[in-house]
Amino acid sequence: MSDSIYKSGLRDLAYNQTEGDGPGVVFLGGFRSDKEGTKAIFLEDWARRRRRAFLRFDYSGHGQSSGDFLDGSIGDWYEDAVAIIEAMTEGPQVLVGSSMGGWISLLVARDRPDLVRGLVTIAAAPDFTEDGMWAEFDADQKAEMERLGRVELPSDYSEGPYVITRHLIEEGRKRLVLRDPLLLPIPTRFLQGTADPDVELSVAHRLLEHATGGDIRLTLVKGADHRFSDPDCLALIAAAVDDVTARGAGASA
Repeated sequence: MSDSIYKSGLRDLAYNQTEGDGPGVVFLGGFRSDKEGTKAIFLEDWARRRRRAFLRFDYSGHGQSSGDFLDGSIGDWYEDAVAIIEAMTEGPQVLVGSSMGGWISLLVARDRPDLVRGLVTIAAAPDFTEDGMWAEFDADQKAEMERLGRVELPSDYSEGPYVITRHLIEEGRKRLVLRDPLLLPIPTRFLQGTADPDVELSVAHRLLEHATGGDIRLTLVKGADHRFSDPDCLALIAAAVDDVTARGAGASA
């Protein structure tokens, strides 16, 4: 299936969409990842077999979408998500957010609850620019950020380093979800591997304790890493989507 392009203001967002019944499912990827990842493709195939509407897309500066990654921020990518969900889907959707996509899906659920029927996060990384980057920078890195406006970090997921900009850090402080009340009045499932080197278990527990809502669960998978992409983990993601869909139908009946 070839990419389609949605023009969101000055940004061109690449996406793939599967027609089907609702509520639709929208996959939100992670930091520097794209819509061609294992989980996104698995869910697309799963949705097609179920005749379920499905959407995967690239944030600006990611994958096939326009823009320079280094110019982007959490707010930009949140706005991309809202814009494409509003334009390309009908009715409240089930959001599946992976890593940074978990943070963005939480922002959408908090600030645009009209768009969300249910929520599944995978190794969610809320507030990671503040708690997982800035808080862990040493004095030399903070001085480098002040001097150059950027810091380079090693990456296990790409050939080159992660370049972290001052804009990313400072804009991220406007989008934090673990400091103020986080009401999730929808069926919500947090999925987390115990062997994740990028998102510690304490983050998942903190998110569970912080969020409020009547149907929120955290599932831990012993030995699963940040990719959360082996066959058992993928099956668990699909089961979680089914679960929040069914419970959302019951809540709205």
